[in-house]
Amino acid sequence: MLIGIDPILNPDILHALRAMGHGDELVIADGSFPAETVARRLLRMEASDMPRMLRAVFSVLPIDESEPDPVLGMEVIGEPETIMPAHEEISAILGEVTGGAVHLKRIERYAFYERARQAFAVIATGERLFYGNVIIRKGTVA
Repeated sequence: MLIGIDPILNPDILHALRAMGHGDELVIADGSFPAETVARRLLRMEASDMPRMLRAVFSVLPIDESEPDPVLGMEVIGEPETIMPAHEEISAILGEVTGGAVHLKRIERYAFYERARQAFAVIATGERLFYGNVIIRKGTVA
């Protein structure tokens, strides 16, 4: 264990977060996400839910605010305007972390999958909320 680092960030996750460069993307996926199929680098942490993992990741990973839409969620299938509880949770955490400077943008399911295939890594959580998936683009540390 390390001082000041959430223990849910195991050595494999910490290694991936540190190895990522500016503009690389990370997926935090729910328990229904096809992580094994999509991931270039799959990191498993089914003992965590999405909010806990998102907060832990944001405690060490800067968000890239140099370009639009650094945080993406998945639209509801056939109902792109519908906001799910997972979307509300992600938005609330983003508000806590960025003071409202960054907002969740949602994209169509297959566009999300395609973006996830290009991501640096996917963290598979045990999240049970539908649409509890998020893509985060890494920024820089001043």
